[in-house]
Amino acid sequence: MKNLGELGERLVASWLKTQGYKLLHQGWSCRWGEIDLIATHQCKACLIFVEVKTRGDRNWDSNGLLAIDTRKQEKICQTAMLFLAQNSKLAELPCRFDVALVNYTLAANFDSRVNYLTTSQMTLNGDRYQFNLQTYLKSAFELA
Repeated sequence: MKNLGELGERLVASWLKTQGYKLLHQGWSCRWGEIDLIATHQCKACLIFVEVKTRGDRNWDSNGLLAIDTRKQEKICQTAMLFLAQNSKLAELPCRFDVALVNYTLAANFDSRVNYLTTSQMTLNGDRYQFNLQTYLKSAFELA
């Protein structure tokens, strides 16, 4: 299942780049936890911490949204604060916490390309699954 999550993160990272974001880290981890993606935007002086949830069609938690409860948000914020402490040049930027919800289904096509559908959605075909960026929530929660 970790591989499916990594493919979901790869899809979101590709989409962010098409939206003008610069990816700084993928899978940044410390003693508190992990932040899936850390990015900045070319036009806005802002540091973005992105939590990616990758789910199949038959999930119980609203495509991963319910998994980002208060406890998970606190863990992400603690991890972000440690990242900022270790990267003092970025610590002065305003921070934003986004959430990306990715859905996967069994793919009929085993091509490992990223297909650009629209500016708000992308599809990644890889291995045996097709991944779709379903929802991207900007400022989904705030620093606790």
